Amino acid sequence: MNSTLTDSKRTTIAEKLADIRVCQNLLIANEQQLIGECNDSEICEGFQKMLAADRKNLGVVETMITAYGIQSNPKETVQEMVRQSQDIMKDSELTLYEKVGSHELLKHTQVMSGLIVHKASQVAGSDISQAITPINTVNVENRAHQEQLQGMLIVLGNRELTGQDADRGVGARVQDTMATMSGMVSSVVTKSSDQSDLKIQDGLQIDHQKANGLLLEIERNNDLQKNEWSILRNFTKT
Repeated sequence: MNSTLTDSKRTTIAEKLADIRVCQNLLIANEQQLIGECNDSEICEGFQKMLAADRKNLGVVETMITAYGIQSNPKETVQEMVRQSQDIMKDSELTLYEKVGSHELLKHTQVMSGLIVHKASQVAGSDISQAITPINTVNVENRAHQEQLQGMLIVLGNRELTGQDADRGVGARVQDTMATMSGMVSSVVTKSSDQSDLKIQDGLQIDHQKANGLLLEIERNNDLQKNEWSILRNFTKT
């Protein structure tokens, strides 16, 4: 049930939106630097796509803040976090794995901030809910980026520890499919209750069809770990 928020609570939400904006700018700056330091074409391409999405999402956040109607500065603690992240990215003694790890933590923070703002809009007045609704698309993309960054960390960490490339065959494609499904589930969580369940089910069905296409390859691949096959098979039955 929606209720009217006090002015102080509206200001608190405005401050959280300012936190999201400053972190979104930091994500963009980090990705620009990571692209410059990365010598893996596939990972670099991933960062370039991420950068394009984050630039678009910054525009969404800016528009949302304008629609909300209350301007605020980010919390001092968030500004300090930004400074620390900038220092990490400038540290020449840190490996690419360590920098990407820091970036993934920042993505996680952004995901949680976005989800908190979304939840706040569900109990606020209709004017707040309408202004904040665009955060849903930003949340979904940031969650998908977090999964992609975790995949990059596996590759970079394996190289750092063994000097070898991690398996990027069928097993890796299974992980990518699971990440896609996780993104779809995240989008379901952030949708308001008055949206059509049919659209959600259609989206899940598309991803299940993609997964089923991989199952045929997996069943013929003796090197694939059995638990990966089992997890994916069970997921497609849901």
